[in-house]
Amino acid sequence: MARALLDVDDLTGDELTTVLDRAADLKADDDGQQPLVDQTLGMIFEKPSTRTRVSFETGMTQLGGHAIFLGPDDIHLGHGEPIKDTARAVSRYVDFIMARVFDHADVVELGEYATVPVINGLTDDAHPCQTLADLLTIRERFGGFDVDVAWVGDGNNVAQSFVLGAAMAGIDLTVATPEGYGIDDDVRKRAAGLGGEPETTHDPEAAVADADVVYTDVWVSMGQEDQREQKLADFDGFQVTTDLLGDRPLMHCLPAHRGEEVTDEALESENAIVWDQAENRMHAQNGLLVWLSEQ
Repeated sequence: MARALLDVDDLTGDELTTVLDRAADLKADDDGQQPLVDQTLGMIFEKPSTRTRVSFETGMTQLGGHAIFLGPDDIHLGHGEPIKDTARAVSRYVDFIMARVFDHADVVELGEYATVPVINGLTDDAHPCQTLADLLTIRERFGGFDVDVAWVGDGNNVAQSFVLGAAMAGIDLTVATPEGYGIDDDVRKRAAGLGGEPETTHDPEAAVADADVVYTDVWVSMGQEDQREQKLADFDGFQVTTDLLGDRPLMHCLPAHRGEEVTDEALESENAIVWDQAENRMHAQNGLLVWLSEQ
């Protein structure tokens, strides 16, 4: 079975460092390295995304390769044919598969049966590519990972991958969520095994008190629209405002629901480094793709 990135802790600590180093080198390269000439990335999308599609497609072009978009109308993952058959057939055409799907089990099955590397572009459980971009952004901003980060909001897929990435990098992390919206026990245990289970609280003010960075994400994720009113009520008091943020950098994986998890004023402030994160999705993924091509 080919190497896969289904969550960030599929990498070892040394491999994570190598991927981030490769990403930084590619970002800084002025000579236009194209290490993936004539290679193809198949991009399977059940969930739409601006950043995921544009960053992967542009990244493959920069690396000398090509990306093929396979949307819901182009491929019926698990419906028109079994996932394992899709994985084996598509592997005969492409050099990598990226899948952005709802059910994490689907990307796991793709990884089991594909004969080329499979990258999780997002599932309901995990978003490892975002975590790679987050870590690259933090390392650029602070020169390393001796950083305290406060996560304020929902313990969602982005939060859960970031918990693992923070543990691997040695970042001190505090997670503030309403009761019932915390990090899954399995993810906490995995983080503890990596050396860094996060502190948890239900008090955003306490979470940010010693933080160098504040990170938030949407309260109502794609596919949870029927929970919207309940979540808006449950997350009352967890909005990142300029008062809560202070002079700390603000991170958000985007898209943002301005006026819900974050105010427009905070997102438009000079403290927001969200656009660096967005750009670094491409660079981090480029580093990952090149690293996977060498395995």
